[in-house]
Amino acid sequence: MKNLKFPSAQTILLIIAGLVTLLTWLIPAGKYDTLGYDKEANSFTRIGMDNTETLSATQESLDALAINIPLEKFTNGDIYKPINIPNTYKQLEAKPQGFFDFVKSPVKGIIEAADIIFLVLIIGGLIGVINSTGAFDAGISWLADVLKGREFILIILVTTLVAAGGTTFGFAEETIAFFPILIPVFLAAKYDAMVGIACIFLGSSIGTMCSTINPFSTIIASDAAGISWTTGVWGRFFMLVACTTIAIIYIIRYGKRVQNDPTKSVIYDQQQQIVALFTQSTTKIVTFTTRLRLSLFVFTLCFIVMIYGVVSLEWWFVEMTATFLVGAILIGVIANIKESDFIDTFVKGAGDLLGVALIIGIARGVTVIMADGLISDTLLYYASSVTEGMNKGLFATVMTTLYAGLSFFIPSSSGMAVLTMPIMSPLADSVGVGREIVVNAYQYGMGLFYFINPTGLILASLAVVKVGFNKWLKFVMPLFIILIVFTLVVMTVLSYM
Repeated sequence: MKNLKFPSAQTILLIIAGLVTLLTWLIPAGKYDTLGYDKEANSFTRIGMDNTETLSATQESLDALAINIPLEKFTNGDIYKPINIPNTYKQLEAKPQGFFDFVKSPVKGIIEAADIIFLVLIIGGLIGVINSTGAFDAGISWLADVLKGREFILIILVTTLVAAGGTTFGFAEETIAFFPILIPVFLAAKYDAMVGIACIFLGSSIGTMCSTINPFSTIIASDAAGISWTTGVWGRFFMLVACTTIAIIYIIRYGKRVQNDPTKSVIYDQQQQIVALFTQSTTKIVTFTTRLRLSLFVFTLCFIVMIYGVVSLEWWFVEMTATFLVGAILIGVIANIKESDFIDTFVKGAGDLLGVALIIGIARGVTVIMADGLISDTLLYYASSVTEGMNKGLFATVMTTLYAGLSFFIPSSSGMAVLTMPIMSPLADSVGVGREIVVNAYQYGMGLFYFINPTGLILASLAVVKVGFNKWLKFVMPLFIILIVFTLVVMTVLSYM
């Protein structure tokens, strides 16, 4: 038994893909009709399995389809993806996925996730270049000296800043870039790598879970539910502050135990391996030269430009990836790296994150199997029928739980919003609670399960640091349970207010 090892992230995802393939043989196939807005033609397009219909872009068209959403939510771009139309679910001829569909799913997933995969690879190349200059090691040495005896400040700052990014613009996939950068800083502060993973991943997860003005979850979900995104915003802000505080206290307590006794680390047996992984670059330079300062400035500027572009310029993966590519080239020029050495270093850096990129693609392949097997809408249809006749408190609890379960099959926050809100939000009316309760259930259910959801980003994040999923579960489960209980209590109280 001692020789048995917990499977790798890739193996876990392939096992999940196999199980989902089997589900397509057991769960009936079905589909809702969808409604999309064509901005150029100023018309709606209703798509069914057998026909496509063009409708005039009027409020009357929406009312006739029982879609309780103001027309301007479509015309001003707030809702930019096709939404499911209520009461249109139909069972279809089964489309069970076979062995060859299972084999092809990772390839299809890699193709579908090409945008984020290229972002990860280019970030890897950038990190390889900055590490080769020695600038990053010099910066880490300086920061370790500054924080000596006050390392807990690092936990508070990183977790709070990442959570702020999550709650405002859905800072999630972008966090992959920060693991190779910040893990050495936490190691220099005498913490283990798990503290760094927790600050970045949990900060992002809690921020997106308690989104306040995030256009990719709160705003699009509220729009699809037919309410203003400001409805319930103060409750979500309270949750953001409370959950972030709970997480920071949890991480600080764990980090203090590790500082006092490194054997208390859940990854103690990997400590030397991880330290070696993140101290491969030269450590001879410990003071800043002008070139090193400029290199670090450009490196930092890449992330500032990326965040500004996403928030203010409607950038997405292509623009973010181009930013990091330009940053790598500029650093190569500033550090006077020879062209051949630059290419070798960049390619090696990208190669270091190739495993992470493949994990992202395989995870996307799981959703490809569900979409091709036509089982996602069936799960949504049966989930929506579960809450009939419930009291308010139970409704809030069950709805949160349902969204947690659905997020395994639909890990995209914006995708979940447009597919489920037109179906789920009217259920609040029949129970006598505000529709913001359903929006909250969507956010909190997805956000909590995101901590451990293997079809989300956790496996890719852990792969950057070479930490096993079992180690993560051992670390995070007490916090996970605390936040579940706290969230369900808050949801129950809010449902009666």
